[in-house]
Amino acid sequence: MIPIELMPPLMFGGLVVFMLIGFPVAFSLAAVGLSFGFLSIEQGFFTFSFLQAIPGRVYGSILANDLLLAIPFFTFMGAILEKCGLAEDMLESMGQLFGPIRGGLGYSVIIVGFILGAITGTVAAQVIAMALITMPVMMRYKYNIRYATGVLAASGTITQLVPPSLVLVVLADQLGKSVGDMYLGAWGPSIVQIALFAAYTFVLGIVRPDHMPPVPRTLTGRALIIKCIWGIVPAAVLIFLVLGTIMLGLATPTEAGAMGAMGAIVLAAVRNAPLTRFDRITFIAGIAAALIGTAIGMVAFKSLAFKAAFTVMFAAIIWLCWRAWQTKELHALIVEAFQATMRITSMVAFILVGATCFSITFQGVDGNRWVEHLLTNLPGGVWGFLIVVNLFVFFLAFFLDFFEIAFIIVPMLAPVAQKLLAPVVGADAALIWFGVILCVNMQTSFMHPPFGFALFYMRSVVPKEVKSSDIYWGALPWVGLQMIMVLLVILFPITVTMFLDAPVNRDTSKVKIELQAPSEDEPPPPVFGTPPKP
Repeated sequence: MIPIELMPPLMFGGLVVFMLIGFPVAFSLAAVGLSFGFLSIEQGFFTFSFLQAIPGRVYGSILANDLLLAIPFFTFMGAILEKCGLAEDMLESMGQLFGPIRGGLGYSVIIVGFILGAITGTVAAQVIAMALITMPVMMRYKYNIRYATGVLAASGTITQLVPPSLVLVVLADQLGKSVGDMYLGAWGPSIVQIALFAAYTFVLGIVRPDHMPPVPRTLTGRALIIKCIWGIVPAAVLIFLVLGTIMLGLATPTEAGAMGAMGAIVLAAVRNAPLTRFDRITFIAGIAAALIGTAIGMVAFKSLAFKAAFTVMFAAIIWLCWRAWQTKELHALIVEAFQATMRITSMVAFILVGATCFSITFQGVDGNRWVEHLLTNLPGGVWGFLIVVNLFVFFLAFFLDFFEIAFIIVPMLAPVAQKLLAPVVGADAALIWFGVILCVNMQTSFMHPPFGFALFYMRSVVPKEVKSSDIYWGALPWVGLQMIMVLLVILFPITVTMFLDAPVNRDTSKVKIELQAPSEDEPPPPVFGTPPKP
């Protein structure tokens, strides 16, 4: 007879064994969950009917969860924009703008990483795109190899934190918070992290000026302005429209993701498809009609004006997409984006099914109580909890992707985090703060030597003369910067809460509740448990 107190640690041990063998994480979770579930039935910890909750939970968490529909939409939007050459335009524009400054290419990569982080949504696409475009230029102008590989890998992982990050969507779902609040909470750390990366580049440029020499411009004047506008403005407008609709409550994340996917196809068509003059005039007229109709709708005839405006706009967009679809090159672009989206979405779905099997059994053997008892008795109270949890997540990130960590660990930690962190930042902001801390920490899962996937992506596309040791050593300073960022978010919760709605402070001792006495004709309210009079 196995004591029930040993079941939770044994489940974790079994999961570690499966992962060390190299078995896929999704199937490892399901295997461990079901195996220990049948063992628990045999031991009498619960009955077979308890495991019947798994199909219902899977249906509720995947098939009936509208929030998770945002994942394929945002993934598709990022895949389209990454494959249509937008990243190349951005990097070239920023390179021309900042190149003459010492370390200018480094600043360009950091800024473009920040913008692309809001577009691509996937680390692989971002690292590969930026490395293919920028690494040859950095090598040509004698940039230090370790700095070049490090800044490219680190800037690629920014996509985990910058809205509309898929990590934030998943964390919001697992923590039971709104995606808009998670986005608002992540903006402060995103900006601070960019400033931290830029400050490191600035200091390194002073200490080691030979590591990042200036690069001469090839464009000046009007040509430079046009290049920068064409490379930056379209993507920035699309992202701000998508994020604005979510954070202002005008659309759900799924609706905003669908709008972003359609906008990405439009940008790809405008950029790549050989459109006729009539096509372009039709598209511009549709957008102009939508803007005019929206302006009129804000003053009068709201419903009719909005419907007319968006009908014209969608008609123009559908026409443009139809014309673009007839282009063979864009057609093959779109097909590759669909394939990438299906691959990522299927991976998330299988991980979520496996995590459900694991979590149901874990709850059945009082695993949540075991975790709460383990973490609430740590020395140092709130700060001890945050330090231990972040060290634990940092260690898990050597072996697990952020999806696995979010689906396995976060649901176990959320109740304890709400209980301990609410007195520090308030009950409403506690889980938002905790989620952003974990998001910053999980960025390092792509940067850990020797298992960081960003380093593998880098190795696959950089020239052969770049050594693997240079890639690993180049990543270490940026991992340190990311850990400093975790510490800053822990010590200064204001970086997360400053964009959230300010709580309303009320003195509960002065709240008065006045009850109106019933009239003589009105019968008294019934008392529960008292049988009615005949």
